[in-house]
Amino acid sequence: MPAYELGGDQSWIPKIIKKRVCTTFVEDSSSNGAKCQCGGVREAHGSVATGDYFGAAIVSQWDSSQHSSESPTDAFGELEFAGAGRRHSHYLRLSCDTAPQMVYTLMTAHWGLPSPNLVVSVVGGEGHEKVKTWVRDVLRNGLVRAAQSTGAWILTGGLREGVSRCVGEAVRDHGTAAPAPSQKKVIAVGLAPWGLVHNRQQLVNAQGSFPARYYVQNTSRDSCCLDNNYQAFLLVDDGSVGRRGGETAFRANLEVYISHQRTGIWGSGSIEIPVLCMLISGESSMLERVDVSLKKATPWLVLAGSGLAADLISEMLGDLLCVPLSPTSPPAEGEALEGPSTELRDRVRDKVRKHFPADAELEKLVDRALSIYQNRDLITVFHKEQEGPDDFDTVLLKALVRASKRVSSDASEYTEELKLAVAWNRVDIAKTELFNGDIHWKYEDLEDSMTDALINDKPQFVRLFCENGLNILDYLTYRRLESLYRSLSDSSLAYTLLQRRLSERQGLAGSLSHLDGASPGSAPFKCPQSPLAGPTSAKELSLYEVSRVLWDLLGDVCQPFYYGPLGLDHGTSTRRALKQVNKLLLGECCYRDQRCLSPWASLFIWAVLQNHSDMAIYFWEMAGESVLSALSGCKMLRELSKLESETETKLSMKELAQRFENLAHDVFSGCYQSSESRSFTLLIRKSPVWGGSTCLQMATAADARLFFSHDGVQSLLSQIWWGDMERSTEVWKLVFTFFIPPLIYMDLISFREQEEEVKTLEVHHGRDTDSLLDGNDATVFSLSDVVQNEEDAEEFAALRANLNGSTSKRPFLVLRWRQFWFAPVTSFLGNVLMYFLFLCLFAYVLLVDFKPPPPHGPATLEIVLYFWVFTLVCEEIRQTFFVGSTTVLQRMKNYIQDMWNKCDLTAIALFSLALCCRMFPWSYEFGRAVMALDFMVFTLRLIHIFAIHKQLGPKIIILGKMMKDAFFFLFFLAVWLMAYGVANQALLYSYDPRPNWIFRRVFYRPYLHIFGQIPINEMDADKLVETNCTDDAALIEAGAEPCMSTYANWLVVILLVIYLLVTNILLVNLLIAMFSYTFSKVQEHSDTHWKFQRYNLIVEYHSRPCLAPPFIIISHLHLFIKRYIRRIPSVKIKHFVLELRGRKASRLNTWEAIQKENLLTAQNKRQRESDTARLKRTSVKVDSVLKHMSEIRDHDRRLRVLETELEYCCSALSWMVDSLSQSNLLKTSRPVPVHRGYILGKKRMHCTRLKKAEVRDEFRCSLADRLKEIEPGLSSEDSMDQKWASISSSLYEDQNRILLRGAEHFDALLNQHSSIDSTILEELPERPPIHNLSRPPTFKEVLAAVRSLKNNRSPWHRQHPC
Repeated sequence: MPAYELGGDQSWIPKIIKKRVCTTFVEDSSSNGAKCQCGGVREAHGSVATGDYFGAAIVSQWDSSQHSSESPTDAFGELEFAGAGRRHSHYLRLSCDTAPQMVYTLMTAHWGLPSPNLVVSVVGGEGHEKVKTWVRDVLRNGLVRAAQSTGAWILTGGLREGVSRCVGEAVRDHGTAAPAPSQKKVIAVGLAPWGLVHNRQQLVNAQGSFPARYYVQNTSRDSCCLDNNYQAFLLVDDGSVGRRGGETAFRANLEVYISHQRTGIWGSGSIEIPVLCMLISGESSMLERVDVSLKKATPWLVLAGSGLAADLISEMLGDLLCVPLSPTSPPAEGEALEGPSTELRDRVRDKVRKHFPADAELEKLVDRALSIYQNRDLITVFHKEQEGPDDFDTVLLKALVRASKRVSSDASEYTEELKLAVAWNRVDIAKTELFNGDIHWKYEDLEDSMTDALINDKPQFVRLFCENGLNILDYLTYRRLESLYRSLSDSSLAYTLLQRRLSERQGLAGSLSHLDGASPGSAPFKCPQSPLAGPTSAKELSLYEVSRVLWDLLGDVCQPFYYGPLGLDHGTSTRRALKQVNKLLLGECCYRDQRCLSPWASLFIWAVLQNHSDMAIYFWEMAGESVLSALSGCKMLRELSKLESETETKLSMKELAQRFENLAHDVFSGCYQSSESRSFTLLIRKSPVWGGSTCLQMATAADARLFFSHDGVQSLLSQIWWGDMERSTEVWKLVFTFFIPPLIYMDLISFREQEEEVKTLEVHHGRDTDSLLDGNDATVFSLSDVVQNEEDAEEFAALRANLNGSTSKRPFLVLRWRQFWFAPVTSFLGNVLMYFLFLCLFAYVLLVDFKPPPPHGPATLEIVLYFWVFTLVCEEIRQTFFVGSTTVLQRMKNYIQDMWNKCDLTAIALFSLALCCRMFPWSYEFGRAVMALDFMVFTLRLIHIFAIHKQLGPKIIILGKMMKDAFFFLFFLAVWLMAYGVANQALLYSYDPRPNWIFRRVFYRPYLHIFGQIPINEMDADKLVETNCTDDAALIEAGAEPCMSTYANWLVVILLVIYLLVTNILLVNLLIAMFSYTFSKVQEHSDTHWKFQRYNLIVEYHSRPCLAPPFIIISHLHLFIKRYIRRIPSVKIKHFVLELRGRKASRLNTWEAIQKENLLTAQNKRQRESDTARLKRTSVKVDSVLKHMSEIRDHDRRLRVLETELEYCCSALSWMVDSLSQSNLLKTSRPVPVHRGYILGKKRMHCTRLKKAEVRDEFRCSLADRLKEIEPGLSSEDSMDQKWASISSSLYEDQNRILLRGAEHFDALLNQHSSIDSTILEELPERPPIHNLSRPPTFKEVLAAVRSLKNNRSPWHRQHPC
């Protein structure tokens, strides 16, 4: 985030950040007095610096701390690289003595750089030194990839030279190839000396530059220009110009300060930020830098083979391990420990002299090297031959673990390595190195890392910990749950909502303490601090604030959460609950040490409120009641998306909500396919975890239309809709039975018998007892199969007795009567018929029988109409105040939210107004007019009634969507209509003050023009009709008709043409296009919307009394006596809400969990078989093959080198043997020895040649003999084939013998034996035999084969080249 967006005025930066300026001119002898030892010329120094001749004369060496002073910085802000085409970088010129704390706070809080999980400080390789190719590969494929995966900062020099340029190019390449979310994870920070930066004057601006344009030249070669691939630059100023090393001290201090900060959001991580220095090459001065950093316990990673200093350190650590560090003899008592041994010092001196032969301060370098060697535990050497760039992140991890083990000797090595892996989010390293089965993890070892993974949104680690020894029941207490909510980011919406509720509680606590006269110090609540104080204001959050936020999101669908631990009653008012919570928090708060009753559900809610998708999905997988949990997450996310202001976050919330709705749909689909009866129970089961809500209630609140469109949900709704009647009953039968009730007792309508219900329950109960996995409803169990123990027997007996008792209590006539009239479909049919009758009565009274006011009226039918409306009012009162279990205000709020209830209220209010007005003569006509309008409102109410129809329902939804388009059309039409109407009126009539005519000519007449009613004779001057009009203003004001103005009448015609063109062509076609788009868009999902609307209608008529108005007053009296006098609970409510406890609930939860696991398994299988997963696996295999091939090539290269050396040795030895054998210097009694393998090889080759010659001669002789037998028969053409057939058998025998001898020869020669698995031969597919091969060859074929013999080579030899 840019600094000017956060702070606006940045004038505070020069007040706290300083620069350094040379104040004493110390002459440089090599420049003949033209330059100071600081590197600046004499003209660049002030008069005070150059005028102190006495001070300069006694100074021989320039020192930054003594000869420079601090002044406010004049270079800060944002940096724009001209022509680079990338985002701006932050920069700051600061003194080398600046406190690291201020700089780190500026970078994280004001520049917006994310807090690092790791800091890698790359040192060495500065200047124009050429970087080796393998070092470039390590930086590109190792360092930057590790930084991206760990969220690290990379600190370098930041200039376009040496290693800094390589790092910048690697960061650039990563940003090009990596996806957009990962680009922010690689933060490259450059720390360069201010006096060394090229074109630094372009950055100077005392007020700050936002941005400063920086021009880079000679980009193809190394230079001291700033690199445009870095996100931030810290330009350290020590007062010198053109000198290196001025930033070293500040860089080391910054590394030490960062190493004491903690990782995570607001420093909530379990470890401090690890800092690792990486040495590449380096001059002799780099040894001092390494030594000072090692004494501050900073770990180092040295690249062996990269250059001088790195090679020296790697050789010392590799070759001097066997040399004792100190003399072997122990010191005498009272004597101090001696230094390093003489042998070690000599060896170190030799190595230093080897790498730095020209350095004058040899002994000083030796001392530095020995000091480094004493801290060798903090150094890790990276060998390019042993580790590749791909293993660089593992090397970093092991290097930091090694250092942390040395620093904290009491900590476990594996625990520290795990914390680092969590901080870097490298679950792959944790799986391969830590959780491979070799280490036994305890709960105590994983507790802190689990908290770190939760807070920093690392679901893969949470899954890994839960699978390897962490018990979530022991982990999640209410205290830890509160701490998780306190760790929310202050930029999240959930944090804002919690703070709002916390402020309400703290405000009430403050007012109560003031009223009670308590002292200010007695209140334990801290006032909210300023935002600069960080998240400390959130540390007073409790579960009550969480409960209030969840109540705001979920509404009255479920009861408040966490009221049980807080000791609150669900019916407690808000103010009283606040008082009790404040009183509870004043005490010891014992509830915080209790285990959370539903840990997975609580963590699921916590993750959903933060919009952490992967974490929420994992907790949903682990939580029970999968369908309801997914619908609850969908509801919360959709409510949060309405409150979210950021567009990107809002879209992500909506996507996650839709994902949860899809999960609920898929899980329920599996449940419905497994068992229809259990799936129905799942929909109406009352959940104790989610505050007593059901799946249907939560889906309604979440607007989960896709879930409602499922066949299982619609099947349950149809079953409830038809009651005890068969769902296949025709509507005309219901209508006949409605008007002729005795038909109920005939076979016109089919009812489901109670015996079938008992049988269904037997099957359902038996399946629950015997098998949770079997979902086939076709199996019927007997009583002996169902009853497993005494408890089951008692339960089943009570169930059957209850059903039989309920049927035996009511006679058949009463039972069948209730089955018909108590069904929701009957109630709906009765309301529809009676409503049509009500509209007919209303129309008759309004048109025919609307009497004058009393005493002449109202008529009898009108009084009946009034009573009818009174019964409608009674029903609306019942729906408002007596439906639901929430408070009265919440019931009224829910009632008003429904659109059709608003329509009912409007109709009743208009009817009441009309009734009052028609009773008085002075308002009779007004009352009649209002009554007419009220009839329209009552008639429009029919639309809601017909929403249940399968064909009309979707069209009603489309009509409602089109009404919104019509409002936009009317807006555009009103603007254009008003513009034309006013202009037309002003042009036609110069003066007409009559308001009614102005309104008619400005709005009414132009509106009629759209439909073709254009009065030409009143607008066109050529077709005017003579009328009585006047231009006198007095007469016009008296009421006379004004005359039309003929001036500019041509303009009136033009405006009319343009108006008709725009309205009739543009706007009307725009409306048609909008309607077409809306229709095509809604038509695709109209069935889904209709099914959702159907549920609301079924619930409404299910809760309604069986009688329709006006007879509904009887049902109201009956319900009032039954519910509030006799206290008989409702039975129909169990159709939508069913409470299960004990074994029934556990069985249902287990069955639902099994269906969820089946779904997840199928999804994982599809994911594994997808093209993306296959490509990823192939890529991994290819990488592995390439890695093995590179290793093979390396081994092959080594073998070639060994063979070359061996060949050279053999040649040398052979030469020595020959020379000695020919020389007379040595006399021996035996000849020169010959290598045995050489003799055996010669013999084997000679034998092979002999055997091959024998085979060829024998085969040649055999063919010659046969040809002699064939030649006499060449004259007789008829008998040629017969003779050849008789001879061919003998040829085959000779050829087989030759083949056998050849096989024996090569078997003896090669001596190869192989074992063949006979079972494999059986698996080979059989091919149809080729019968032509069994025939003997013809004479022509043999003759062609003989003629093809060349160079004494046989066909057998050609076919078998062995």
